Amino acid sequence: MRTKQRVWSMVLALVVMAAPAGATAPTGAIFTTVFDGSEVNFNIYPSKDAVYLDGGPGPGAPQGAAGLDDGTYVFQVTEPSGKTLLSTDLAKCRQFTVAAGIITAVVPAGGCEHHTGLDVDHNATTAQLIPYLDTPNPGGEYKAWVIKVADFLAGCAALGVSNGLNVVDCGRAAGNQHGFVPSDSKTDNFKVGKTNNLEIDTRFYDSNGNLMDGIQLTWIDTLGVANKKWSYYNPATGIVHFAHVEAPETGVHQIVVNNQPGCTVQYLWDGNTMVSGSGTMYVTVKQNDRVWTKYISVYCQ
Repeated sequence: MRTKQRVWSMVLALVVMAAPAGATAPTGAIFTTVFDGSEVNFNIYPSKDAVYLDGGPGPGAPQGAAGLDDGTYVFQVTEPSGKTLLSTDLAKCRQFTVAAGIITAVVPAGGCEHHTGLDVDHNATTAQLIPYLDTPNPGGEYKAWVIKVADFLAGCAALGVSNGLNVVDCGRAAGNQHGFVPSDSKTDNFKVGKTNNLEIDTRFYDSNGNLMDGIQLTWIDTLGVANKKWSYYNPATGIVHFAHVEAPETGVHQIVVNNQPGCTVQYLWDGNTMVSGSGTMYVTVKQNDRVWTKYISVYCQ
């Protein structure tokens, strides 16, 4: 375990070094949804046009949880590794604004801006992700990204593109996926079509062994992008008192749990490995993995 931790520490250090000077990762969370912000079971959608982007406090977040930083953002869709850009329109068409922690509008761009819906939970705007190409991933998997426009422009400039908003693709380099530097971005995975899904489910227990909702973790994907998840209860979509990561791509993911109100962490346990106190559990997802749900238990005081 210590060897794996050293390797991932070096990887994340390289990612941080690739970040443009002055860049800061946004707070809050992003997640995919349908036009009205309703949660989709297992993040599996019937068609590409059904997928919308939402942001702010994520599903299950307690009242007062931090939303996205106010400002202007740009999004993209890639296959899970981030290497292949699937979005086909100019980046300027893929902008949206955030105020008071939630998406409020898409940015006018001469008619190419994306269609929107309205979130039933927070009265937030949702942004349709299409147009984007079919994923080459055999499991029908996609990755949605968001980043602040200023950080995107800096990422594109590092790739030699003077104004990334005027192009479809700024290119790629180590630690820079089409202008999206992982440490400055947020991602969420989703699938389209008739397919199965793998997930990472984390449950939180109090000192009496009762399951707890509203407890936060940070999911760091295989590229080093962080997103927030909360434990909650929604039996209509199969969520029974856990924080869930849907459709994690092949590779090593990190589930990070820190001390927070309501949970001073005693240890994390995945059935094989125990991490004492607040810390990180490394979860390996294999190609054609037969274990559809990876479980983590967190015991709090």
